Parts: sequence; C-alpha cells; structure tokens
Amino acid sequence: MAEQMKWQDLEPSRRAGVVTLAAVQIALAVAAWRDLARREAQDVRGPKPLWAAIIAVNWVGPASYFLVGRRRHA
Repeated sequence: MAEQMKWQDLEPSRRAGVVTLAAVQIALAVAAWRDLARREAQDVRGPKPLWAAIIAVNWVGPASYFLVGRRRHA
C-alpha cells in the first residue's frame, strides 16, 4: 500500500491548488445552502431538508442542487 503524503511534503504550488479547490467547494456549498434557505418550498424539487444534506456531498451535491433541485419559472 502506498504511503500517504503529508501536507508539509507537498510543493507550495500544490498546497495553493488544494486550498483554492477547497475554497471553491466551500463557496459553492454555501451559495447552494443560502439559495435553498431563501427559496420557497414549492420552488424546490423534493424536500428542502434532503437537499440540505445532499449539498454537503463534495462537488456533486451543490452542482446537483443547482442543476436539478431548483424549479425554474418562466
């Protein structure tokens, strides 16, 4: 089994990349939770508590919420 790399073993550019991706992921989740909280229940496909939990799943959750979870009105 491969040995796990430690944070201090990463090159500075890789550390910056990890921090940047983490910040983007967190910002996307916060934006999704904020939108969910402000949106009326009838404007969400499915139960809001379920979407709140789904949003917590990595990149997939917020992307799924924005692509599928919100109802769009014409």
